[in-house]
Amino acid sequence: MAASILRRGFLLARKAALPQFSTAGKRCLLSAAYVDSQKWEAREKEQCHLADLASLMDKTYERKLPVSSLTISRFVDNISSREEIDHAEYYLYKFRHSPNCWYLRDWTIHTWIRQCLKYGAQDKALYTLINKVQYGIFPDNFTFNILMDYFIKKENYKDALSVVFEIMMQEAFEVPSTQLLSLYVLYHSLEKKTDFSWEEERNFGASLLLPGLKQENSVGLSSQLYGYALLGNVELRQGLRAVYHNMPLMWKPGYLNRALQVMEKVASSPEDIKLCREVLDVLDIVLQALTSPADGSSEEQSQEGKDHQGAEDLVEHLDTKETEQSKLPQYLERFKALHSKLQALGKVESESLLTLTTQLVKDKLPTYEAEDIASYEQKLQQWHLERVQLIQREQEQREKARQEHQARTAAKASA
Repeated sequence: MAASILRRGFLLARKAALPQFSTAGKRCLLSAAYVDSQKWEAREKEQCHLADLASLMDKTYERKLPVSSLTISRFVDNISSREEIDHAEYYLYKFRHSPNCWYLRDWTIHTWIRQCLKYGAQDKALYTLINKVQYGIFPDNFTFNILMDYFIKKENYKDALSVVFEIMMQEAFEVPSTQLLSLYVLYHSLEKKTDFSWEEERNFGASLLLPGLKQENSVGLSSQLYGYALLGNVELRQGLRAVYHNMPLMWKPGYLNRALQVMEKVASSPEDIKLCREVLDVLDIVLQALTSPADGSSEEQSQEGKDHQGAEDLVEHLDTKETEQSKLPQYLERFKALHSKLQALGKVESESLLTLTTQLVKDKLPTYEAEDIASYEQKLQQWHLERVQLIQREQEQREKARQEHQARTAAKASA
């Protein structure tokens, strides 16, 4: 009951900002130069028949020997149809479950995503990304951006959001362009989101928080606050372990306190940084719902019983929950005081986060694109040199094996 009330509150907070969403209707995407595949297509590659490569790999696996990273790379390089995407998926899986699994090359992962998009197999790109442990697909930021951009252009924010969640899980928010695109996707998705499971609330919270921590501006700090608010709600309702288990998050309690610290930081900052009204409304709703006397939810308790099977986990959950629960009245008072102070200082932004993020993308993305493209061109050269070295090493090993075979044959003949 309490959870559903909270979700309706989130909706009201977002609807309050809907009039400003009209200015964000025009999508800001990566430029044609960024997603252009001409440089990738022009790379030097060996022409091979997939049937020959498949036969080689099958025989190698039958002999319980490892397939080389060059062989799987050649297979992915020479894909020429949608049907061959399925064959490559099978051999990527086989390679991941072989002794050489750690040697799947970065350029092979990039080429796999490119080939999937080229031949209309974006579902395979996303499937292998989500099932990264089974396929070894851990892309770099440039590849992540291309995949996100593909789904944004198709207005497929559901799959774009899945990519953002994977970026969050892989802690791959190092590059500013990835941070901005991810926030753009998150706020587009939140605009249409009408209901949360607690797992989705946690994933949204973490995905807003991590890139927000890397952006020292109104969007970044508002995203931090939004993330902390959602994670704090999960912490109080599901327990701290539900927040950090299998997530790239801290296991220290006090996510709502960290949200208030963001407000304090903005209030004391001499810079022209503001917090969005809609995210302040979300934190207000969270605190009001958690401190409400009617906030005793049997459905959350039953879910906690499923999530926290061990006695030690249950004790940890109860201890941290009681500690944070006792601080809620203090948190609410601090929030009200800080909210008033921010309003008095003119540090409350009335524009929606979607509008502000869209404007930030328009202003900053061209600069970040140029940096990414230059880095990508250097990476292509580096990949080429690494590949040449691997081919040379492969040839040397073959020659060595041939000479050893000849020596054994000669020894047998002379015996």
